[in-house]
Amino acid sequence: MSDAVLFDARDDGIAIITINRPDSRNALSHEVRQGLFAAWDRFERDPALRVAILTGTGEKAFCAGGDLKEMTETRMAVPPRDMFPVPGDNIELSKPTIAAVNGVAFAGGWMIAQACDLCVASTAARFAITEVKVGRGSPWAAPLIHMIPQRIMMEIILTGKPITAQRAYEIGLVNRLAEPEALLDAAIELANEILDGAPLSVKAGRETVMLATEMGRAAALQAARAAHEYTYKSEDAQEGPRAFAEKRRPEWKSR
Repeated sequence: MSDAVLFDARDDGIAIITINRPDSRNALSHEVRQGLFAAWDRFERDPALRVAILTGTGEKAFCAGGDLKEMTETRMAVPPRDMFPVPGDNIELSKPTIAAVNGVAFAGGWMIAQACDLCVASTAARFAITEVKVGRGSPWAAPLIHMIPQRIMMEIILTGKPITAQRAYEIGLVNRLAEPEALLDAAIELANEILDGAPLSVKAGRETVMLATEMGRAAALQAARAAHEYTYKSEDAQEGPRAFAEKRRPEWKSR
């Protein structure tokens, strides 16, 4: 890991990944990109970590997007597929992720927030797909159609104009809003609500959502049943009802 991306592996099973380049609005420089690749890999490989929160240093910017200065210097045309760390595209994760958007999330900043499973945003945050303003492209935005209505998506992409955190919440891009000083606490609260659930059920539930966005109804149902079979046959599937009957908290074993 580098100073450009900080990794905090907490004892409660939460990993906090922080883009730490506030002097350039946490833009996706080479150092930041490599740090994020390493951070996601570390999170996925550590069995003690069950939920990751991605955020940025400061209150002004979550991530302002790609480093345009770098793109100018390298005369970049089509970005290589492995250039930007995007869960669900060139990074495979099996555990839930939360974007804690503390400021502007523009272009690539929107991209990496969108790639997280859930999103908590500061009331001061703003979101924009600004590529049309600088002659670049946003193919990464294609999955957005599963999150927000088509005409809203069209306007956001074609105009490049920012939307407020409140608007992002209204259209379904953001799960929860928090005052700037309470943002990380709100993200941790959401992570803890996930941690309260049975790990195998959470894993299968997350996989079901992913399947449903990739398949038609019948195929998704069939694949989801298969994804949940291991969960149903686990020790935790017996522990949950038993704990409910005995009026106590369940003791999850992830098996």
